[in-house]
Amino acid sequence: MVKEIERAGIPVVHVCTVVPISLTVGANRIVPAVAIPYPLGDPNMEAADEKKLRRKLVEKSLAALQTPVSEQTVFEK
Repeated sequence: MVKEIERAGIPVVHVCTVVPISLTVGANRIVPAVAIPYPLGDPNMEAADEKKLRRKLVEKSLAALQTPVSEQTVFEK
């Protein structure tokens, strides 16, 4: 689905927990997430720390959206 949205001219960031799968499906902008049961957070963290973690992932995703790419790119943590 990400490939079709990008073909329409809309940049997409695939936030995922298993990067090899994103690479296989052809996502162009990939941001690794935290873990499979909690991709955008960690319930074992203090609330303030988890909020910082979530903010970091969203900011990284927004930066990835603004980055021109010509091939698959993984935006590391």
